[in-house]
Amino acid sequence: MTLRRYDGEGLGNAIRIVTLLFLTVVASWSGATAQLGHEPSHSPYRDVRRGGVGVLTFGYLGGGRGSVGVGLSDGTTGGIRYEVPFGAVGASLGLAYGRTNRFVVDPTKDSSSPARTSPPVANDVVLIDAGLQLVLTGRKTWRGFAPYVGGALGVAIGGTTSRDSSGYRFGTKFTLAPNAGLRWYLARRVSVRSDFRLVLWKLNYPISYKQPASDGSRVLPLTAALTDWTSHPWATIGVGWTF
Repeated sequence: MTLRRYDGEGLGNAIRIVTLLFLTVVASWSGATAQLGHEPSHSPYRDVRRGGVGVLTFGYLGGGRGSVGVGLSDGTTGGIRYEVPFGAVGASLGLAYGRTNRFVVDPTKDSSSPARTSPPVANDVVLIDAGLQLVLTGRKTWRGFAPYVGGALGVAIGGTTSRDSSGYRFGTKFTLAPNAGLRWYLARRVSVRSDFRLVLWKLNYPISYKQPASDGSRVLPLTAALTDWTSHPWATIGVGWTF
């Protein structure tokens, strides 16, 4: 089994994404919100109904498992989100549950032993976040659509895996998630929205990963760090109701 390595590169990519999104917003702000040249009755822009929005979401969380391969990934998600608009800027609170999985690595087994790395085992995760979004069309929609960019901070709370004797636990992680999405207003109160975000968190490995097995091999080299940033693409689609 070949395990991909994810380290600080994921965090660097996220910073570059946030910077690019910011520059895009600054460049397109005046043009995206303008309605010059249209009679009000024929304008493609329509006002967005004021009020909080409750959203039911479904999606998929993927991404890296870290250099050892024990990180959470690859699972469907379901959740709820509440959004409050303040003009072109809005705030949101989200709660989601993910049916993710991970591998269990036994550092006492030889590197050539198939028992060193288990098949995928269930390890669910709860994601809680608070974020801000900037709607590129301001307080209006363009032909029913309203694209946005934003970011969120939160926590990821992993379930336990009784099979892991190495001492590794996912635990509770601080998360950072730049995001972008599109809202489609089917009616004054009903909307469909798609959202894509890159969730980042940092794994912490136990010292047992540096202990030698009977053949002298180690899960992690002695000089390797015991922390590892991983990035997780998370795509969701949701249905919203404006109260």
